[in-house]
Amino acid sequence: MTAGLLLALGAVSAGAAANARWPRRSFLLVMPSWLLAFLVVELAPHLLVLGTGAVVALALLGALHGVVGWIGLALWLMAVASAIPYGRSSLRTRLDVDGCPEDLELGAGAPRLPWYLMAFPLLGWWRHGVQVERGVTYGRVDGRRLKLDVVRARRRADGGDDSRRPAIIHVHGGAWFFGSRHEQGLPLLNHLAANGWIGFNIDYRLSPQATMPDHVEDVKRAIAWVREHADELGVDERFIALTGGSAGGHLTALAALTADDPTLQPGFEGADTHVDAAVPFYGIYDLTDPRGQHLTALSQILEWIVVKARLDREPERYRRMSPIHRVHAGAPPFFVVHADADTLAPVTESRDFVGALRGVSDEAVLYAEMPGGQHAFDVFPSWRSAPVIRAIERFLAARYAERCGVEQPPLATAGR
Repeated sequence: MTAGLLLALGAVSAGAAANARWPRRSFLLVMPSWLLAFLVVELAPHLLVLGTGAVVALALLGALHGVVGWIGLALWLMAVASAIPYGRSSLRTRLDVDGCPEDLELGAGAPRLPWYLMAFPLLGWWRHGVQVERGVTYGRVDGRRLKLDVVRARRRADGGDDSRRPAIIHVHGGAWFFGSRHEQGLPLLNHLAANGWIGFNIDYRLSPQATMPDHVEDVKRAIAWVREHADELGVDERFIALTGGSAGGHLTALAALTADDPTLQPGFEGADTHVDAAVPFYGIYDLTDPRGQHLTALSQILEWIVVKARLDREPERYRRMSPIHRVHAGAPPFFVVHADADTLAPVTESRDFVGALRGVSDEAVLYAEMPGGQHAFDVFPSWRSAPVIRAIERFLAARYAERCGVEQPPLATAGR
């Protein structure tokens, strides 16, 4: 029995390690293959510790008394040899930000994430001293309520500290047809909330019920709602930033670059939807795919359920929804983040977008590329994502200080 368990552990571990090195890209296998690779790459230190404990326990129970157990141990050791580089690269992560202004030290003075979040990443959905108000309605479209969660430092019992705080709005990913505010963005929003920000984690209409540009229209509705309700929310309306990953990275960039486009604000054309900084993660910035590098699954998702039009027949619709074709001199400051081992969104998307944006923008355009990281590497707090989260906090704090003439957002009054 124990030998069979060790063999199963070894076989599963070896298969997972092989998938992380050579992920599948076919239509049916790309998502499960990415998910398994993501877990192996981003949680390698934790899996190594857990796996070692399981192997030692099985060995003590007699799993190595036969050939089957030894085969299982050999397979597990092969998986360990393959996974060790992932764990090493995660533990040694140092953030190298391209285009960082000389007066902005992203590492200096950056508040650290609590150690327990890296040791126990599933705690990333919770942060001491931070509270979440869930299910706030920010808009109604076609009879459907659009909701967001408000993430802020826990208020003092005496009701003190009425300081206005800058806002950060997070847009979740999920290929424009799945995902929600409940499972994405919280490590970043919690860290920012603990350090003086008010976060808003939004949902938006999803395909196939929604058709592009419905998704970005909802993002703009959220921006307008936060600005309109700034007084009651305690938001400093002078500074509202936007962030998101994957499809949320695309929507973040597109919304940040189209504040002056009334065609993307039906029914609220006159609302102020500009943002003062944008931080997109591993997004798709050119839906026209001029390099032909998009996954077949991505192209089919766009044509069948998101845009609902063939690229070769209606290319202009794809261009209008592509941030790289909407860059302009008045763009807000950008901090673009991508991982170089991303199997779902090619890293060249970000490189090309950053190049195009730097060619015209009057504001700073920062770019960080995470060595060895997978798509969605920031979903958990980890040794890889922590430097990114800290750098984003410094970037946003510096931009807030520059725009509003304050040294930093008001610090959280609860424990940090």
